[in-house]
This record gives sequence, C-alpha cells and structure tokens, in this order.
Amino acid sequence: MATYAFMDQYRATIAKHWILFFLLGVLLLAIGVVAVSAVTLTTLLSVIFLGGLLLAGGVVMVVDAFFFWWGRWSGFFLAILSGLIYIILGSMLINNPLIASETITLLLGVFYLVAGLCRIAYISFTRIPNWGWGLLSGVLSLILGMLILSNWPQSGLFIIGLFVGIDLFFVGIAYIMTSLAARSLIR
Repeated sequence: MATYAFMDQYRATIAKHWILFFLLGVLLLAIGVVAVSAVTLTTLLSVIFLGGLLLAGGVVMVVDAFFFWWGRWSGFFLAILSGLIYIILGSMLINNPLIASETITLLLGVFYLVAGLCRIAYISFTRIPNWGWGLLSGVLSLILGMLILSNWPQSGLFIIGLFVGIDLFFVGIAYIMTSLAARSLIR
C-alpha cells in the first residue's frame, strides 16, 4: 500500500512541474543530438571522464588505506593495491583516450556478440511466453556485436559517443513523453 502512495505522490509532483520535465527533456534530447553529431569528441570526452572518475576513486581508496587500514597489514596492502589499480587505470584512460576507446569498444563488441548468442540459445531452449521478442533482442545484440567488431578498431572512434548520444536522445524523449502525459493528468 505504501508503494502506491509513493507512486501517487510521484505522479502528482510530475504533474505539478510538467513544464520543467518537458524542458529538461528537450535539453537532454538536444544534448543527445549534439553528442551524436560529434561522436568522436563525445567518445574521447566520455573516456577521459571515466578515467577521471577512476583516478579520483583510486585517490580516495589510497587515502582510506592509510587512515583506516594502517596497522592492519593484510587489509592495508589489499586496500592500497586496489587504490593503485584504480589510479593506474584512470591515468591510462586520461593519458591515451584514443587507445582506451578502442579497447573499450572491443570489449563492447565481444560483450554484445556473446550476449546475443547466449540470449538466442536461452530463448531457443526455453520458448518462454512471447519468446519472439527475446529472440529479436538476441539477434539485435548479435548483429550489434558483429557490426562493432567488423569495423574495429575504427569503430573505437565513434561507438561510445554514439551510444552516449543515443541514450541521451531517448532519455530526453522519455522525459518529454512523461511530461506530456503528466500534463494530461491536470486536465
């Protein structure tokens, strides 16, 4: 019962501020279009941002190792090692985002290829209700993986930026559609 009360409160908040959600949606959609228009720049910025997050996380872990784990030697060495791995990986991403984007893209291609094959096999054996949608999902993942890998390493220049841009575009559409539905609740 509490869940439904929360959902009603959520809907009321969106309905009250529907224009703000609409404007945020338009902004996200526009950012998505810009990101897709400049996919190489978006890819490199995304990799550098990820590297910065890993570097900052590593620094926090090293500081934590000295403040909390100092004197507890087994925990200290594992904590410091974890932090140093984050720092090294973050530095590598920041210092050479082009090679990092190619490596991440290779991993994405392999992931989609394997995930698509596994999904197709799972759906083929189980034949769950509406199994066609699961099969379609698996086939699309398989094709996506094959497309990424067939153009690798060149695809490393644009795949991450393209995925980020498409995601932002569709999140913007979701905000817009939610705001328009919430506006109709007011009427």
